[in-house]
Amino acid sequence: MIVDLPDTTVSKIARELVNVREEGGAVALGRVLTLVIATSHGLEEDAIEAANDASREHPMRVIVLITQPDGESKLDAQIRVGGDAGASEVVVLRASGGAASNDEALITGLLLPDAPVVAWWPDHPPARPSQSPIGRIAQRRITDASTLPYDSGRLAALGDGYAPGDTDLAWTRLTHWREQLAAVLDQPPYEPVTAVEVIGSGSSPSTGLLAAWLRLMLDVPVEWRYAPSDEWEHGIRSVRLKRPSGDVLLERSTPVDATLTQSGQPSHDLVLPRRTLRECLAEELRRLGPDVLYGRVITEGWQRLHGAPEQGA
Repeated sequence: MIVDLPDTTVSKIARELVNVREEGGAVALGRVLTLVIATSHGLEEDAIEAANDASREHPMRVIVLITQPDGESKLDAQIRVGGDAGASEVVVLRASGGAASNDEALITGLLLPDAPVVAWWPDHPPARPSQSPIGRIAQRRITDASTLPYDSGRLAALGDGYAPGDTDLAWTRLTHWREQLAAVLDQPPYEPVTAVEVIGSGSSPSTGLLAAWLRLMLDVPVEWRYAPSDEWEHGIRSVRLKRPSGDVLLERSTPVDATLTQSGQPSHDLVLPRRTLRECLAEELRRLGPDVLYGRVITEGWQRLHGAPEQGA
């Protein structure tokens, strides 16, 4: 069910949410958190779709905030419940002019009582999420360094503005890579790694984050570089762990598959698919406390990497 509320107020939206629950039988008691999505006009549907999918694991209220400082002072809203919202209640707020001047006031009256608040910026995140109006009321703050506006300085900016509770989906996309690499090092011959090489797309901040994680965890020199853009479209291409008995190479061969090669052992084909937005969001919603490891990687690990990545092969 979809209910449109043109030229409305926050109090009217809150009352309509109560009416919708009473008339349709939907209840908020099973909602475990409020997810606030601050995004741009035209990009909201992809974020809502990911949130709806993730809500099957994390029933929640989703508040989507789209602001436009120019124009007439006006607040339009739309409420989605039932099949149009997965296991969520979705409230889409479109504010313009003076009505868009106070983000916190727009959402405070719509938050679930006594439930954690998670903020997500699918694009154009604030420089310091924890100090933004929405970030100040959220226990967890999710950004995505691979989305607009993308530039090579985004990782350094994430480290400069980091506060406990921050995380980034470029880090979440590395979960399977980190699991595979950790599993390799847990197997014989148990030799120390002496150096690391990471290659990935220049448009993927995950390349730098994986290099920073390996630098922090292994405390060895890490060379990271970007593959030529005409050879690799996006994401991590390969990781080479150098050991006395021979290198370990984990290399993606397709968007779904990777090959693990180790000295003295047959090659293994692994399933290593690129993670969807829904999968990454659902993983982050499982953790409502600070991601301590991410905090160390984006600050301490990043600072230990020397210089900018080399370009090309």
